[in-house]
Amino acid sequence: MKLVLNWVPEPEFGGIYAAQQTGAFQKHGLDVEIQTGGAGTPTWQMVATGKAPYAVASADEVVIARSQGADLVAIFATYQTCPQAIMTHRERGLKNLEDVFKSGGKLAVEPGLAYVQFLKNKYGFDHVKLVAYDGGLGNFLNDKQMAQQCFVFSEPIAAKKAGADSQTFLVADAGYNPYTAIIITRGDRVKNHPHEVEKIAAALREGWRTYLDDPKPANEMMAKLNTAMDAETFTAIAAAQKHLIETDETRKTALGEMTIARWKDLIDQLVELKIVEKEKAPIANKCFVGTRAK
Repeated sequence: MKLVLNWVPEPEFGGIYAAQQTGAFQKHGLDVEIQTGGAGTPTWQMVATGKAPYAVASADEVVIARSQGADLVAIFATYQTCPQAIMTHRERGLKNLEDVFKSGGKLAVEPGLAYVQFLKNKYGFDHVKLVAYDGGLGNFLNDKQMAQQCFVFSEPIAAKKAGADSQTFLVADAGYNPYTAIIITRGDRVKNHPHEVEKIAAALREGWRTYLDDPKPANEMMAKLNTAMDAETFTAIAAAQKHLIETDETRKTALGEMTIARWKDLIDQLVELKIVEKEKAPIANKCFVGTRAK
């Protein structure tokens, strides 16, 4: 069965590849094919239309999709803290996200994204000049007054390698914190194949435990599939993302676990931002299933 990624093989999928490499999927009687993705890979649409049984998406995508009638359910959440952030140059001396939006300069973001709408609603964009986000670092490196969107464990590492001293501010710290890099499936699959879903989650949990303890084997596996990233960067990202995946909460419960409260908060925020119509907003406990062995 296919598990479709929404990006190329990188440490954010380390536990998935570790589950394959160590035989965790096979141990649970699963034959999983990891299908790599890229920019614009329509993962939730692939699951919703039955083209793939499992895929990687984000929690806000699940809420939006369910509000549009798609039968999507999250079964595992990799990032307990959303890694989306705004990156600035440290020499600007900014203290928080509010400073970023009050201090002027350019800001490169994708305007259609939910977290960007949240930031606009909270801070306003009156004092910054919005510019197109091109996915690269060139403009940021050449303009000390520029800020741009990033994943807290990714672009800052690349910027440092290029000689820039960057500073990052998590969007989660401002109050928008959807589960990220979640594994999704269809609700009817949960209903008709509950044991398979539980086994997928269990194998992922084991894979992530392995990867968090020793990322090197899976990194080497991914590096063969993604030659654009060097070994040093794989290692640095794996270390930088650990605290976003394993938290005080997951130590009490389990890796990948989710709560109704977090989903309800997200739904309420998306309604407030008018990204989801209130009348069509999904019920929180329909957006995910608990898959931890009782």
